[in-house]
Amino acid sequence: MYRWIIFIIASTTLLSCSKKNDYQLEYALKSAGDNKVEIIKVLNHYKDDSLKYKAALFLIVNMPFHIYYDGKDIDKYYKYFSILPQTKKKPEALVDSLEKADGKFIWNNLRYRYDIQELDSTFLVKNIDQAFKVWREQPWGKNICFNDFCEYILPYRLADEKPEYWREALYNKYNPKLDSIRLLPESTDPLFVAQALLDTLIKEKIYFTCSLPEGPHIGANIVNWKSGSCRELADYVNYVFRSVGIPCGTDFMIMRGDNNAAHYWNFVLDKDGKTYEVEFPNGPLKEATSLWNPKSKVYRNTFSLNLSIVQDINKPTNEIYPFFRIPLFKDVTKIYAGKWNRTLVLPHNIIYDTNKSKNILYLCLSNHDIWIPVAYTKPDNDSIRFRNVEGDVIFRLGTWNGNKLEMCSDPFLYEKKTGKIQLFNSQDTIEKISIFFKYHLYNETYIFRMPGGTFEGSNNPNFENVDTLFLIKNVPERLYNTLYTNSSKRYRYVRYKGGKGSYCNISEIEFYDSEKSIKPLKGKIIGTPGCYQQDGSHEYTNAFDGDPYTSFDYKSDEGGWTGIDLVTPKLIKKIIYVPRNRDNFIRKGDTYELLYWKNRKWNSTGYKIAQTDSLTYYIPKGSLLYLKNHTRGKDERIFEYKNGKQIFW
Repeated sequence: MYRWIIFIIASTTLLSCSKKNDYQLEYALKSAGDNKVEIIKVLNHYKDDSLKYKAALFLIVNMPFHIYYDGKDIDKYYKYFSILPQTKKKPEALVDSLEKADGKFIWNNLRYRYDIQELDSTFLVKNIDQAFKVWREQPWGKNICFNDFCEYILPYRLADEKPEYWREALYNKYNPKLDSIRLLPESTDPLFVAQALLDTLIKEKIYFTCSLPEGPHIGANIVNWKSGSCRELADYVNYVFRSVGIPCGTDFMIMRGDNNAAHYWNFVLDKDGKTYEVEFPNGPLKEATSLWNPKSKVYRNTFSLNLSIVQDINKPTNEIYPFFRIPLFKDVTKIYAGKWNRTLVLPHNIIYDTNKSKNILYLCLSNHDIWIPVAYTKPDNDSIRFRNVEGDVIFRLGTWNGNKLEMCSDPFLYEKKTGKIQLFNSQDTIEKISIFFKYHLYNETYIFRMPGGTFEGSNNPNFENVDTLFLIKNVPERLYNTLYTNSSKRYRYVRYKGGKGSYCNISEIEFYDSEKSIKPLKGKIIGTPGCYQQDGSHEYTNAFDGDPYTSFDYKSDEGGWTGIDLVTPKLIKKIIYVPRNRDNFIRKGDTYELLYWKNRKWNSTGYKIAQTDSLTYYIPKGSLLYLKNHTRGKDERIFEYKNGKQIFW
């Protein structure tokens, strides 16, 4: 396939637009094989309608680059998504259950087929006619240009899902929801209509999870199942919006600059063609620059092949990193980065001497302790330039040797506000560091519910005449947190009361009658019954079961509390608490290994079993670090230690 792309580029570079289409159509028909007759039927069907003919041509010349997967295992894969909304099992348990019943889903067991060789004329004509119907009949259609219509409404598919006819059924379901606004003057703006429809979609129950096996896109059934990760939810919105003629698609990061995963979200074009984004089901459509994630590079899925990338690279397939071989996307970093969009300029001496002869360099982000390319460039004589990059992420440079990625620079931080480059080269000075967690605290979402929570004492079982022993003002940064009170009063009843919006989330509480005491006070556990899960799994008693990984999750966002009746009044001089957590803090008894970057590689400090909720190391100052938990878990991330704090990138 790739040699065919190169031939098209070479044959059409200096030709007019009409001649380019002739060449591309010729090769599309050649690649169709026995299906050529069906493709010609489509073109003949629209020979008297110049605009529909042009739209059909757009689809046909790009169809050779689109494949889909099928085979007996595809139904096994669909089950994960179709059953999740019907079961009370957690996603991980569902996966285990289905794998025991059906065996593991293995993507490589599927076979792929080319659209150009499989899709018949009836399918393509129905798709084109229905797409034109919604474009022409809707009041907002007059503000959608033909090019945007072709890329973001017309296509019969989104990615590599099995093609099915979905338009009419979704149109009949969702178009009536717009009847109340169709006659409003604002309805000529696709953005206004998109927000109105989004408001209805948000009310539907979704089943978000990142725990299902990796595989092809689901197809239009995702509208019924509404389950999966950000990728599947973006597909859900795309199908619905396109069915009613709203120009919509998926923007994505190959790798988030601060996370070990790709990320997908929706964009909508307003009447002026300006991009607005939404991470469904969170919030309204917003200007693209409001996207908060470290972006580095952002791409937009397209149905058409990006010929400019193919022409720019102009190399045999095996000499190109796989992501860039068939580029069905375009770079939209500039739209999202706004004023922080820059050209990243690097000196040639940043490259290891052994790699200076390479003429394609890849800009890479970390995924755990490995590196993933997110952009490419051909070095200039005086420098290495990557255009349209947003900073505040750590990069490395790499080359592709035909089989694997070879890294050819040390990691460096690209500062967003200054454009400066900070290399990570360990110093000879050794420093002592204390580590409390192995991953971003932002992933520990529950700890942000702690500020506003209060520890209280009373001598009345209904907590009348209550005294505040301690008000939590800051987000905790370790598993076990010790507080000291100034109270000299004795209390029979003591409790933790969650702040507003906290669901009284807390994992463990211990009260002590002395600052030096190591034996917590005992009593009868009391509190507000009922948990959010409605299954007894997260009741108030969990806060006193001695397990820092069970928690109280009250049924309402406020009003919950948990405590103990001490039987007789006691002094409360010290409190130790554990926030509800996702198990990314240091866990006592687990085996850890700290790696630091030096001499072009990760160097190990050896294995260490945690004795408390922290780990102490002596490492070269200024090192880039990575902490592995060899006992459990998967969330780990590169970081540095600065001013007594772990700073994750």
